[in-house]
Amino acid sequence: MTDSVDNEMLHKGRFLSLMSQNGWEFTSRVGSTGVVAIVACTDNDEVLLVEQFRPPVGKTVIEIPAGLAGDIAGSESESFAEAARRELLEETGYSAATIRELQTGPSSAGLTDELITFFEATDLTKVDEGGGDDSESITVHRIPRADLRAWLNQQAASDKLIDPKIAAALWMAGK
Repeated sequence: MTDSVDNEMLHKGRFLSLMSQNGWEFTSRVGSTGVVAIVACTDNDEVLLVEQFRPPVGKTVIEIPAGLAGDIAGSESESFAEAARRELLEETGYSAATIRELQTGPSSAGLTDELITFFEATDLTKVDEGGGDDSESITVHRIPRADLRAWLNQQAASDKLIDPKIAAALWMAGK
């Protein structure tokens, strides 16, 4: 993601590298080409959200479906749209007939070189249970868009964290 000419690798782990550029330390992903995030609404105007425990923050987080592109052996060159379709199905059990790229931007510009490409998924069909891969324990929620704010406030009141990318993705999709 970053121009490696001026970067010094301070440490390389299995999934992340700690880099330095002119004294600025930041992280870089290892083994992926980017991140995809999907705002998915059913034909009944329900927003699909996922819930999972996130060790870095030590809490359960409510999020839009998301994941890495190019991180599976043999599929390193998958397009971001393919990765978005795969992640949506894996996490929620829904397949999208239509997927539209919305925008790409940094996830935390002062911390990481990671860019997130947002997609809107429509014409959804439930084809599987979802819940993530073998390393994940994901709960899927279908929330009527009209009730979303109240539902998210209830989740926050029960000590869950709400990922602000939910609001950003809905805004990008014009919802």
